[in-house]
Amino acid sequence: MKSRYGVLVCVFCMGFHLEAESLRVLIAGDIQVSLHNPEGVSVPLSYVSSVLITLDQELRFFRGVSLELTAPQTFLPYHGSLAIALYADLDRLPEPGIADITGQQIGFEPVPNKIQTVYQVPLRLDHGLRTTPYVSVLTDGIPPASFPILFRLMPVIKGLNEAIESMVFQLQVKPILTNEGAVRIGFRYPELLPGKSFILLIDDVLIERPGDEQLLREGEHHLVILSDAYRNESRRFLVERGKILDITIELQDPTPLIIFEAPENTLIYFDNELIKDTQRSYPVEPGGHEVKFQMSDYSIIRPLMVQKGKTYKVALSVDITVSESE
Repeated sequence: MKSRYGVLVCVFCMGFHLEAESLRVLIAGDIQVSLHNPEGVSVPLSYVSSVLITLDQELRFFRGVSLELTAPQTFLPYHGSLAIALYADLDRLPEPGIADITGQQIGFEPVPNKIQTVYQVPLRLDHGLRTTPYVSVLTDGIPPASFPILFRLMPVIKGLNEAIESMVFQLQVKPILTNEGAVRIGFRYPELLPGKSFILLIDDVLIERPGDEQLLREGEHHLVILSDAYRNESRRFLVERGKILDITIELQDPTPLIIFEAPENTLIYFDNELIKDTQRSYPVEPGGHEVKFQMSDYSIIRPLMVQKGKTYKVALSVDITVSESE
């Protein structure tokens, strides 16, 4: 029992180094993980190469970083000869080539006996990432302030076969995004009604600061504007993962509008006043009104109740009905 406990302690210590290490590494290049390049960047590696990984400044949609290592087919017979290590909190930013740096090891795993291996590095505590037979989560999570990090491919046995020295591995680095996006809503005011108050609801939730960017889950959402000074608005919009949607809303004067439509040579009267131009809309006061259509000696009169903030289309249609009987 005592010997078994000692083995467990050694394994734990091998995987997690709490103290900084001094390293001499071969830097093959650097990769920036960016929201603007969700497909990521690929770089070739030798069996002793390292890659510097940096983060773009826009991080709010990041869950973590995906590291996909692809080995050549010829590597399969050499299972157990290589490992990957991950280092954070580097003391400096090394240039490509051989560099001496200091960093804290946050992940270590032997390269498995398969062509493609996916590693994940969480960037937040609530990342929800899990190790599976297909994905290895290297650490519980590291803060973005610990970046840049160093991905290192390294031998773990002596006397490697010369064939490994000529092998080319590929490392693809890309962001792991949350299921969120954002919306920015801009407002344009009527010239005669600038800066009046209104209420903005998104998915029935009151938005205290309508001008601020709103973080939302990807998918369809519904916004409503309620106001005594402007027309009420209702519309749906779609938020995409990792993207910011810009919407501009034209706030409208709440005065009711009426549009008239009738056959040619029809006279239209609204509250006993002749409508001379049917090609435009007419602002009216809320309340009860009367509309009259007159064609020669035939006329139709209808009452109309108008509400604030609404547009009404008042149309007269003439139809012919044909029926057949035996």
